[in-house]
Amino acid sequence: MLSTTSCRSLAASAYKTHIGATLAGGGYVQLSADGLGVGAGMYHLAADQLDRYRRAVADDATGADLAVVVDGLRAGGHEIGAHERLKTAPRGYPRDHPRVDLLRHKGLIVWRAWEPAAWLGTRRAKDRVVGVLRAARPLQSWLEANVGPSVLPGP
Repeated sequence: MLSTTSCRSLAASAYKTHIGATLAGGGYVQLSADGLGVGAGMYHLAADQLDRYRRAVADDATGADLAVVVDGLRAGGHEIGAHERLKTAPRGYPRDHPRVDLLRHKGLIVWRAWEPAAWLGTRRAKDRVVGVLRAARPLQSWLEANVGPSVLPGP
């Protein structure tokens, strides 16, 4: 059996040290030596999706709705992130836009992670995964309604 220390040293190696699964209803679950992670959203947006995302964020109605969802997720202890984030406002958007932080994202996910502990082998692990996915549902719904899938040709 590997100790936590030896597992963490493996994480720096060339070997894959985690396992992850994309869920059919939306979401992602990852288990590694670092613990359990759960997320949902759109991690990396294609160019057409990014354009729709930014237009919806900039819009006073849909953008305000998203800000409420994101604020609620953060207040619940969830992280908000993306594949990539600009250092400043994207071209064509004012730097003082009230939702400039959201405009800078090139994707949008909610993420929650826990370090390894004995509870990972109990029902509490499933309950935490389900809890994050339920909390993420308003974000998923907003993204589905305002961004949707890419219509660009695949690679």
